[in-house]
Amino acid sequence: MSDRPAHSAKFGWFKRSSELHIADITVVDRSTLNRAVGAAALGNAMEWFDFGVYGYIAITLGQVFFPSGSPTAQLIATLATFTAAFLVRPLGGLVFGPLGDRYGRHKILALTMILMAAGTFAIGLIPSYAQIGMAAPILLLAARLLQGFSTGGEYGGAATFIAEYSTDRRRGQMGSWLEFGTLGGYIAGAGTVTALQMLLTPADMLAWGWRIPFLIAGPLGLLGLYMRLKLEETPAFQAYADEVDKREAGRPKLGDLFRVHRTQLLKCMGLVLVFNVTDYMLLTYMPNYLSVTMGYAQSKGLLLIILVMVVMMPLNVVGGLFSDRIGRRPMIIGACAALIALSIPCMLLIGTGNDWLIFLGLMLLGLALVCFTSSMPATLPALFYTPVRYSALSIAFNVSVSLFGGTTPLITAWLVERTGDPLMPAYYLMGAAAIGLATMLTVKETAGMPLRGSPPAVETKAEAVALVQGDDPVTVDRALPGEGGAAVHAGAAATASAA
Repeated sequence: MSDRPAHSAKFGWFKRSSELHIADITVVDRSTLNRAVGAAALGNAMEWFDFGVYGYIAITLGQVFFPSGSPTAQLIATLATFTAAFLVRPLGGLVFGPLGDRYGRHKILALTMILMAAGTFAIGLIPSYAQIGMAAPILLLAARLLQGFSTGGEYGGAATFIAEYSTDRRRGQMGSWLEFGTLGGYIAGAGTVTALQMLLTPADMLAWGWRIPFLIAGPLGLLGLYMRLKLEETPAFQAYADEVDKREAGRPKLGDLFRVHRTQLLKCMGLVLVFNVTDYMLLTYMPNYLSVTMGYAQSKGLLLIILVMVVMMPLNVVGGLFSDRIGRRPMIIGACAALIALSIPCMLLIGTGNDWLIFLGLMLLGLALVCFTSSMPATLPALFYTPVRYSALSIAFNVSVSLFGGTTPLITAWLVERTGDPLMPAYYLMGAAAIGLATMLTVKETAGMPLRGSPPAVETKAEAVALVQGDDPVTVDRALPGEGGAAVHAGAAATASAA
């Protein structure tokens, strides 16, 4: 293997299928896998409860922290603070990603949990504008920046953790539980806000009721921290770390990532763009759009979004199963095509004012979003090698979210106000879908394949035997595009050119 470039070993190792032995293959214990996925998904749900509450209570926060101006101006000011958190997410990715690739996934995921809970709990303690003036929105901004910084290490770490723990055949199904947790967190956040709005008078809500969802973050954060500290490191990272120590090889530097993997980083950003624009348009902006732009009752709009997410949760797991069976490409390409075709009809339905037609329009957008949420957690980690997966995914994901996803509510609200055209959200979705479609056409199928730079992962010893004997062509022969039928492994030298 000495004829390979010296820098190649930094990005993982591989063995050809004819060289595989039983000891080369990771056999994943089912119960351990289930515990790991459950803990990661639960922690993610708690994280997104914290992050999502802000969007659902944005109108009230506008009155508390930005009391001057029209309701639309207050909403835009609040959403601007919401957007500010996304500006520091790439910084969080730059910090937490390399730490996760060096010291392990689960330790950094525990740290992000602590920071998110602290930022959210702090918002619940901030005095109002009427009490301390401009210091109130400044403190709100500081707490939001802490939230955004911690979230910079969350999705990339959680997606990496589940992908590396999963077997090759079931990575889509296991990854879908990550977004199941996200939806659960959103539902809990939206449900808490809706319940408060129904139980409290507007005056009580404005005076103190808005603080309750944020103060819940303290005990939730402790529970999430406990769950994450109970996790073990992923088999893929352990195999890589053991091999690095054995060979005394240097780990890749951040500069190597941008130099060698820039094409994959751009592909990841394109996929994250359509994924998150759709996500934030539907789950964060639509409740405010219904209330401010369409004059729909705020509590009713939130209730409809909650119903959409409740339907999406089981469909998300079904979508993960489908992505393992039919592949990631058909799922994502189909969703992009659906958004291009259906965004305008959906917004017309939402604009009717009829409860059932509004729900139908929201649900159609939700079905397109399910195709993303169920397949992206398995698609995105598969773009990168194990030694740089946390860093690459965190950086690409958060740069794209900061530029496009997190700005969606603010930009769309501004466009609607400036143009007076209620179909602006549809045009925005169609543009994002076109970019996502063009990007996915350049991404090769990875369903059923080992992760780059990792050993094949199976559920039973019998599957490992079949793999060594070459009886499983789907897993072996399609292991890594461009490697001539190589199965990715942590035991021999790798090339970076396949990236």
